[in-house]
Amino acid sequence: MRHVAVAISLAPEEAAVLNRWVRAGCSPQRQVFRARIILGAAAGEGTNAIAASLGTRPATVSKWRTRFATRRLAGLADAARPGKPRRYTETTERRILAQLDEAPPSGYAQWNGRLVARALGDVSADQVWTILRKHKIALARRRSWCISTDPEFARKAADIVALYLHPPENALVISVDEKPHIQALERAQGYLKLPNGRALTGFAHEYKRHGTSTLFAALAVATGQVIAGHYHRRRRVEFLDFLNRVVAAYPDQELHVILDNLSTHKPKHDRWLSRHPHVHLHYTPTHASWLNLIEVWFSILTRAALTGASFTSVRLLRDAIDRFLEAWKTEAHPFEWTKEVVHQVPVKKRYADLHK
Repeated sequence: MRHVAVAISLAPEEAAVLNRWVRAGCSPQRQVFRARIILGAAAGEGTNAIAASLGTRPATVSKWRTRFATRRLAGLADAARPGKPRRYTETTERRILAQLDEAPPSGYAQWNGRLVARALGDVSADQVWTILRKHKIALARRRSWCISTDPEFARKAADIVALYLHPPENALVISVDEKPHIQALERAQGYLKLPNGRALTGFAHEYKRHGTSTLFAALAVATGQVIAGHYHRRRRVEFLDFLNRVVAAYPDQELHVILDNLSTHKPKHDRWLSRHPHVHLHYTPTHASWLNLIEVWFSILTRAALTGASFTSVRLLRDAIDRFLEAWKTEAHPFEWTKEVVHQVPVKKRYADLHK
């Protein structure tokens, strides 16, 4: 029995789309080919005639006529291709991340992609590195942390944060600490001219040590002004001498001094405090000196005046710090604490939680 071809009739908008595909120079050839079949069928051409004009088989023409009649323009698109089944799934990703929280094999201090793949057995090292890059994990990079185990962490942290956010009226909040053993290093500095004409500035890797100095500093949180003193050591006597200088700089004013828990910061039997009733000491929780804002200023000092500098004596080192202190007087600004809630976070497994 003779097969009757599917009749094709086009709506005006469908005809416009098909003609645009045919005329456009950037249309994919498979799209143009299918559009010509449908346009020919809509013009009343038979299947064999269309196949002959396009140089294809009648079965191919019949296929696209049928698909267009069933699904219209959407039927001319490529059918979904399943492709090769996925070898690795989200379960594989979770297994890789969980493996990183386990101890590395005997004889190794840390994991690498090859060791993780070997431990899992059915995952390639390339896939391990793909997952690590996805989560921006660098196994060779080592991080450190300092976690407070102070049982009174909440009370002490709340006390200091309250001083930052709501300082007492008619009182001054001061952060005090010392930067010990600052080295006076002498380095050869200058520039190195390369064969291609470029010049690199820097300093030699070799250096000479010329002694150390300890810097005590007190930061007025409300203004950013700093009082500092140079000392050879950081015993209790040096600390109390520096506190006397701070008290003398703010006579007859109530002072709330923030300190860490170094033993030299705790005057014996409160004899010094009894002579200075307007001074109140507030101690950060153990292993939480980051609550003391003077640490921020020490970081500024290091970057601005010490990193990359060369000193042939301790005196020159102290002179450089003093020059920075003079410059800081005109640049000083309030140190604003914005974090209202401070948590005591325990150590936990890191990598396995990334996929949750």
